[in-house]
Amino acid sequence: MKEVKFSLVFRDMWQSAGKYQPRVDQLVKIAPAIIRMGCWDRVETNGGGFEQVNLLYGENPNKSVREWTKPFHEAGIQTHMLDRALNGLRMSPCPADVRKLFYKVKKIQGTDITRIFCGLNDPRNVIPSIQYAHEGGMIAQASLCITHSPIHTVEYYVGLAKKFIDAGADEICLKDMAGIGRPVSLGKIVEGIKAYKKDIIIQYHSHAGPGLCVASILEVAKAGCDYIDCGMSPLSWGTGHADIIAVQEMLKDAGFKVKEINMEAYMEVRSQIQEMYDDFLGYYIPALNHINNSLLVKPGLPGGMMGSLMTDLEDNLKSLNKWKVKNKQPELTTDQLLVKLFDEVAYVWPKVGYPCLVTPFSQYVKNLALMNVMQMEKGKARWSMIADNIWDMILGKSGQLPGPVAPELVEMAKAEGREFETDDPQSHYPDKLDEFRKEMNDNGWELGQDDEELFELAMHPEQYRAYKSGKAKADFEKDLAERKAKKNAPAAAAELPKTITVSVNGQNYQVNIAYGNEAPASTASTAAAPAGEGADLLAPLEGKFYLVKDNSETPKKVGDRVSEGDILGYIEAMKTFNAIRADKAGVITAIIPSSGDSVEEDDVIMKIG
Repeated sequence: MKEVKFSLVFRDMWQSAGKYQPRVDQLVKIAPAIIRMGCWDRVETNGGGFEQVNLLYGENPNKSVREWTKPFHEAGIQTHMLDRALNGLRMSPCPADVRKLFYKVKKIQGTDITRIFCGLNDPRNVIPSIQYAHEGGMIAQASLCITHSPIHTVEYYVGLAKKFIDAGADEICLKDMAGIGRPVSLGKIVEGIKAYKKDIIIQYHSHAGPGLCVASILEVAKAGCDYIDCGMSPLSWGTGHADIIAVQEMLKDAGFKVKEINMEAYMEVRSQIQEMYDDFLGYYIPALNHINNSLLVKPGLPGGMMGSLMTDLEDNLKSLNKWKVKNKQPELTTDQLLVKLFDEVAYVWPKVGYPCLVTPFSQYVKNLALMNVMQMEKGKARWSMIADNIWDMILGKSGQLPGPVAPELVEMAKAEGREFETDDPQSHYPDKLDEFRKEMNDNGWELGQDDEELFELAMHPEQYRAYKSGKAKADFEKDLAERKAKKNAPAAAAELPKTITVSVNGQNYQVNIAYGNEAPASTASTAAAPAGEGADLLAPLEGKFYLVKDNSETPKKVGDRVSEGDILGYIEAMKTFNAIRADKAGVITAIIPSSGDSVEEDDVIMKIG
C-alpha cells in the first residue's frame, strides 16, 4: 500500500484568495493548531509575493519567516517556499549575487525546501537556482509549470524533468498553477519521470478553480506521486486548492495509506482563519474568488493570480465605465468585462509564444489582454499599450519562449527599434549587492542578522525603502480605512468627487475634497504647486505614478527639455510598469503628483511647454 503525504500550502491559500496575508502574530498563533491536525508532513510557509506583502503593510518579513517556521521544525514538519528562479521572490529578474544570497538567508531563517519555477520552463533560469540552493543548504525542488497547449505535451514535460534531475534537482514539482492540466496526461507525466528515476520525490500542486484538480490528484497518486498540496476551509476550492478532507477521503477509498485528520484541530484552524478574515484580510478577498469557474479552463489563468485580479478588475471597470459615461456609452458589468478579458487572454497567449501562465508571465499576458480590451472598448487599436517588462518577455530577455512570436508583434518590435535576445537571461542583470550595501551604510541601516536586511533591500528595493520610511504602513492603513468606510457608507457616497481643479490669479491648482468627518487626502504633492504652463500630459491608466522604475534611471525634473517619445515616468498598475511618453517636444514646466502617489486615468501628470 503506497503512502501519499500532504502539504498545507498556507502561503498560496492566502495569495490565491486576495491581496494580503496574515501578520506574524497571527501566523505564530495558528501554527500549533496546524501541527495538531496531524495530517501535514510539509507546510508552505513563505516565498513568492508572500514576503513582499509584509513590507507593503509595514512588517519585517525576516522576523516573520524566522518565527513562523520555528514551530514546524520543532514538530518535525518540513517547510517549503516558492521561488521564481531568475526573479527570486519578485516580479522582475534580479542579479546573480542577490539570487545566491537568497538561499543562504532563507535556509538560516528556517526554510527547508525551495520550489524553483520559471514560467517559460527555461532550464537556463532554473538550473542555476538548483546549484545556488544546494550551496545555501536547501533542498532544491524543480518545477514543471503545467499548462495545456499544442507545445506542452507529455513528452515535453518528461524531457524537462530529466534535464532538471540530471542537473541535480532533489525533487520535482508538477506546478499546475491554473488547474488546467488534464488528469490522464498528468498521470502519464508522473509515470514518465518515475520510469527515469524511480526514487525521485514528486509533489503535485493544483488550483481548484476550473474543477479538474480532484481527478488530477487521483491520477498522479496512482502514477506514483509522493506529496499532494492541499488547502483547507475557508480558503479551499474557488481560486484556491482542494480541501484536505475531500482529498484524504478520496485517496483513502482508493487504497492509499494516508494520515488521519484531527478534526477538532481542523475546526480550530478554520476558526482562526475566519478571525483573520474578520480582522482585516477579508477586505481584500473578492467574493467571486470563493467560487469555482470552469470558464477558467479556456484562458488558463492561475489561481495565485486570480486573488489580485478580481481586486484590480474592480478599479479597471470603474475607470472604464467613467470613460463610457463621459462618452455616452453603456456601462459594462464585472461579468461582461471578465468574459471579454478571458477571451482576449485566449487570443493573446499564442501570439506571445505560449509562456506558461504563472508569475510573472501570467500577469504580463493578463495585463496585455486587459490593456487591449480597455483600449478597444475606447475605440483604439489592439496592442496600443505594451509595458516595457511585457516587451522584455516577448523579446526573450526573461528566457526562451516555448513558441514563436506572432509576425505582427515582430514587426512592431522592429518598428520601435527593439531587438530579440538569445543570450542567457542572467547576462542582462549584473551583480548589484555592493551598491545596495553602500545604500544601507549611507542611510545608517543595519545589514541585519546573516545579511537578511541587505537581502530584503536588494530583492525588493522600492518596497523596502517605503517600509523603512513608514510610507508603506501609512499607505496600507489609509487604504484599509477607506475600504472599511466604503463598506459601511451609503453606495452613493463612493461616487462623490474627490478632487477639483480651481484657478487662482491665472494659476491652476488641484484640490482634494473631504465629506463629513472624512479627512482629506494628502495635498502635499498637488495643492501647493501651481500647475505651470503648457500642454497637459495625462495618465494613460489608473495606478501609482513613479518617475523611475529602478536605480539605473535618472528622474525627470521641472525645467528638463524632452523630445517626443521620451519616457517621462511610469504608471505601476497590476504589477507592471507602464511607460508614460512625451507626446510632444518641449520643456517640463510642472510635475503634479509625487513619485509613489496614486493617480486615476486622465489625471494630469505633467505640463510640457
